[in-house]
Amino acid sequence: MTMLAACWLRALLLAVLGLMPLVSFAHEARPAYLELKETAPGQFSILWRTPVLAGMRLPLVLEMPKGVRNVKPPTVEELADSLVERRWIDAGPNGLAGKRIDIAGLQLTITDALIRVELLDGRTMQLIARPSQPWVEIAAAQSRWEVGGTYVVEGIRHILFGADHLLFVLGLLLIVGSGWMLVKTVTAFTVAHSITLAVATLGYASAATLPLNAAIALSILFLGPEIVRVWRGETSFTIRHPWVVAFAFGLLHGFGFASAMTSAGLPRQDLPLALLSFNVGVEVGQLGFVALILAMERSFRVLEVRWPRWVQALPGYTVGTLGAFWTIQRVALMVVALR
Repeated sequence: MTMLAACWLRALLLAVLGLMPLVSFAHEARPAYLELKETAPGQFSILWRTPVLAGMRLPLVLEMPKGVRNVKPPTVEELADSLVERRWIDAGPNGLAGKRIDIAGLQLTITDALIRVELLDGRTMQLIARPSQPWVEIAAAQSRWEVGGTYVVEGIRHILFGADHLLFVLGLLLIVGSGWMLVKTVTAFTVAHSITLAVATLGYASAATLPLNAAIALSILFLGPEIVRVWRGETSFTIRHPWVVAFAFGLLHGFGFASAMTSAGLPRQDLPLALLSFNVGVEVGQLGFVALILAMERSFRVLEVRWPRWVQALPGYTVGTLGAFWTIQRVALMVVALR
C-alpha cells in the first residue's frame, strides 16, 4: 500500500469524500423513523422521529393520505439528536391498506426513512423510503427475509454515506503495508465495531451522541500523522501493529453505527433480526469499499502510472485536516450544548 500511484488514487477519493462533510455532520445518513401502530380499527398512533444534524433538523414533512384526520392534537419533543412528533389519527374503516404515505423533502437529502407498521390483526411490516422514492405504500405483511433485506440495504447505505467511517477505513489502508496485515486490520475493525454495535443496540451500553462523534473525529485525526510517518519511512506502534489501533477505535465506531438504529426508536422485538441484517449490510459496504480501493490500486500498478512526489503526502494531510476540522466542529457543538 505504499506505491505512489496508490497514494494518488486515495488522494482523489479523499477529496471526493471531503466535499460533503466540510459543510455538514458526517452522520447525515442517519435515517428518519416512522412507526404506525393500529390501536383500533382504522385508528393509529404515530411516532415520527427526524434527525437533528449540527443543531439543525432535517427538512422532512410527513404527509398522510387524503381522508386521514387527527384524533387529537400532535405533540413534539426535542431531543439532542432528533425531533420526536407523536400523532393519533383516524384513517377510516379501511385503515391505511393500499394508501401512500409521502415524506416531503426526503428527495433533497441523502438519508432514508425507516417505516414500521403494526396492524391490529398482528401483521407487521418494515418499509423504507429513499430520496429516489420518498414515499411508501402500505400493503400486505412482509416475510422475515424482506424485513432482513430492508436492514441490509440500510446498513450498506449507512457505511457508504458515513464519510467519517470510510475516511477511517481509508486511513487504515494507507498505513497497512502487507496483505496479511491488511486482513488482520480489517478483521480487527470488523470484530470491534460488531461488538459495540450489538451491545449498544441491545441496550446493554450507550454513548452520548455529541462526545461519541467528537471521539470518532479524533480517531481520524490520530491517523493523519501516522500516515505521514509511513510516507517518511518512520515507524511507530500504530504502524507496526495497526490491527490493535483498528480494534480500539473500532469499538468507538461501533457505537456510531448503533446510533443509526437506536436513535430511530426501533421496537425491541425487531432488534435481533435488524441488528444482524444491519451489521451484514455494514460489512458488505465496508468490504466493497476496501475491494474497490485494492482493485483500483492494482489497475494503477499494471498501468505503471507515475505521479509527482508531493502527492504521496496529500492523503495523510487530508485525513489529518478533515479529522481536525470535525474534532473542532464537534467539540464546539458539545460546548454549545452544555451552556
